[in-house]
Amino acid sequence: MALKGFGKSFVLILIIIILIIGGLLWFDYLGIVRVKNIFSPVYKLMGKDVQTSKTATQSKPLTANLDEDRLAKQMEAIDIRIEELDKREADVEESEKKNEQIAAELAEREKNQEEREKTFNLTLKKYDDKEVNIEQIANNLNGMRPQAAVDILNAMDDQIVIDVLRKVEEMAKENGSSSMGSYWLSLMPSDRAAQIQRKMLSKPESLE
Repeated sequence: MALKGFGKSFVLILIIIILIIGGLLWFDYLGIVRVKNIFSPVYKLMGKDVQTSKTATQSKPLTANLDEDRLAKQMEAIDIRIEELDKREADVEESEKKNEQIAAELAEREKNQEEREKTFNLTLKKYDDKEVNIEQIANNLNGMRPQAAVDILNAMDDQIVIDVLRKVEEMAKENGSSSMGSYWLSLMPSDRAAQIQRKMLSKPESLE
C-alpha cells in the first residue's frame, strides 16, 4: 500500500515537473523568460540545436532590418544624386566661365581688329592725301621756270623731292612728253643731286 502511494506521488511529481518545464519553454517561446539555454545539454544529447526565442521571433527583427536596409539604400541613392547635381552645377559654372573667357577674347580680338582697320584707313587716307599733294606740286613745278622749280625743290626734304621727281616721271610717261626731272637735277648743287639720285636708286617707293 505504501509503495502504491509512493508511486502515485512520484507520477504526480513527474507530471508537475513536466508541466513546469513545458510552462518554462512556453514562456521562453513567448519571450517572457530565457530558459532554453538551461536545457541545451538535453537538446545536444538528442542531436538537436537549441531553438531560442530569438530564433522564434526572428521575423520581426528581419523585417526591421529590411526596412533599415531599404532606407539606407534610399539615403545612399539620395547622396549619389546630390553629388551628381553638385558635379553638374560645377560643370555648368566651369562652362560659363569658359564661355565668358571666350567672349572676352573675342571682344578683345574684335577691338584689335577695329584698331587695325582704323589705323589702316588713316594710313590709306594719309597716303591718298600725300599722293594728291605730290601730284599738285608736280603740276605746279611743271608750269614754272626750271630754275624757280629747282629753288623750290632745294627747300624740300630729300624724300619729298624724290616723290615729286617720280610723280613728274610718271606724268610724263602718261602724257607721252619729256620729263623735267633730269633737267631739274642738273640745275641742283652737284652734291645734293648725287644724294637724291643715290636715294632714288637704293630706296624703293614707300608711303613715307
